[in-house]
Amino acid sequence: MMHDVANETLDLALKYTDQAEIYVEKEEGVNVDIKKDKVDFAKEAFTFGVGIRVIIDGKMGFSYTTNLDKLEDTVKSSIFNAKSNEVDENFAFAPKSKYPNIKGIFDPKIEYLELEEMVSFGKVMLETVLDERCEPTSGGFQTGYSKFIIANSEGAVSQDVSSIFSGYISVNVDDGENVSTASEYDSSRYLDIDPVDIAKNACKIAKDSRKGLSVETADFPVILDHHAASGLIATFSSAFNADNVQRGRSVFADKIDQEVVSSSLSIYDDGTLEGGLQSATSDGEGVSSQRTPLIEKGILKNFLYDIYTAKKGEVEPTGNGMRSSYGDMPAVGLSNLVLDFDDVKEISTIDNGVFITDVLGAHTANPISGDFSVEAMNAFKIENGELKNPIKKAMLSGNIFQAMEVASAATADKRKIGPFVLPQILVENLRVVG
Repeated sequence: MMHDVANETLDLALKYTDQAEIYVEKEEGVNVDIKKDKVDFAKEAFTFGVGIRVIIDGKMGFSYTTNLDKLEDTVKSSIFNAKSNEVDENFAFAPKSKYPNIKGIFDPKIEYLELEEMVSFGKVMLETVLDERCEPTSGGFQTGYSKFIIANSEGAVSQDVSSIFSGYISVNVDDGENVSTASEYDSSRYLDIDPVDIAKNACKIAKDSRKGLSVETADFPVILDHHAASGLIATFSSAFNADNVQRGRSVFADKIDQEVVSSSLSIYDDGTLEGGLQSATSDGEGVSSQRTPLIEKGILKNFLYDIYTAKKGEVEPTGNGMRSSYGDMPAVGLSNLVLDFDDVKEISTIDNGVFITDVLGAHTANPISGDFSVEAMNAFKIENGELKNPIKKAMLSGNIFQAMEVASAATADKRKIGPFVLPQILVENLRVVG
């Protein structure tokens, strides 16, 4: 059916223009919501939509619909929008391509999973939290099935099918004087996430965080756990976005072939990563997914491009024209950003430092300068290579670009968190404010 819709809409568009692109998307999912000590509701969702882009005389037009009886009207809307816009020589659509076979992004179990099984996942998390003598405050379990087809006037036809499963729980523990909180989250393309592990990890962090002590304000070696690291790397990663580079909003803009981070660090963006949470056969405009080296042993090698920024920069696109849905235009985004460190300095090497499980306020960091000031969540003092007392109410501040110049891995194990695939990260000197 989706192929028929894509072909029919493309034929309709080509009646009015020589250049058109059709994006058809189908998504199904279930959201099991947890509030306090019960499963509050389970909601099934279904979306099916068509996004249409056209180019007429160098002008781009876009429109979308969920009504398959209005396809020609939607095409006409995109034509009208194009004629109302300005000419830009950098507008183009993806050429006909061969696409990679991506492994590990679809679990057929999702087609047979019953609502009762999904509710059971949430109940298991709740029961485990209560068994651990913690108080659940919120959480949930989500499943998602997604399929898209892209067809355009250049002959490109791309399609992809994927699944996603994720679980989350937040808990409180009363220590008699104060309440310590913690949360845990896990996601996978396969139904292999463990609700018991998620719940136990959240409870362990909350229990370990009880009776926190103050910490002196000073510069410390800081280990950022996976969640904390991903929050700050989100700011760092914006410097690879070619749109930011071309607008003068990236500190890396004029530093190709220069050392910009620790020489032990290599970074690449890989849309073909097996099991990657952002992996797909192509990006959101039909450019074949690929592995793009961004930094090799500290040396900046490349940026991330969609078709528009690539044409503007007179380079090839990297397969990073991402869409959040059929109702959005593609824009430069990450697939799977992988951080590889040659150096691993484990916690046992730190005499006096701080371990931070998560951070609050990472979205307030300045993406241009890299300056940040965030609240340290579930932080612990490191003494003589071991985790000691929990830390009460601390802030973490610094500059993420400077931090990555002296960063190393604190563990060889990586986790997939959204678009990031990364280890715990050790930064030699960060300001901790008690």
